[in-house]
Amino acid sequence: MTALEFNHQVASLQDVLRLFTFRFTKNQVESEDLVQDTILKALRYRDKFKENTNLKGWLFTIMRNTYINGYRKRKKANTWLDDTPDLLKLNIEETYTFNKPGKNLEYQEIIEKSKEISSTLWEPFQMYTDGYKYQEIADHFNLPLGTVKNRIFHARKEMQEKLKDYAYLN
Repeated sequence: MTALEFNHQVASLQDVLRLFTFRFTKNQVESEDLVQDTILKALRYRDKFKENTNLKGWLFTIMRNTYINGYRKRKKANTWLDDTPDLLKLNIEETYTFNKPGKNLEYQEIIEKSKEISSTLWEPFQMYTDGYKYQEIADHFNLPLGTVKNRIFHARKEMQEKLKDYAYLN
């Protein structure tokens, strides 16, 4: 097959490729970019195509691999590595609300709201948030496991109701 015939066949499959891109991306712009990258790679590596084989399948494989490689590249770009000596960046003080609870009005309000919940619900919930397992809490209070789960659930619901005015919790 000549280069001209190959180019013509690749160009004729452009619409089919565009439809196929929607398996990977629902975005029109990304779809166009993926088709363009696929055609570019097909033309660049024309010598790798074996004559009398399925050109459409070959193009679909290029497209799938291009998408996967791009996805991996984007994922890797979002990964942040601390390459400083002694991991200094990991030890930077965080500036969000709960970093300085004594100085923060919102934190104090949350503590006040939590005191409004009955101790039968709050104590198991507090133990659960401190990292205790359900069974450990049940053993501590000498309660059935289902009762502990129920109390934690209701404590969580009450806290959500009391704190519904805080936008950052929604």
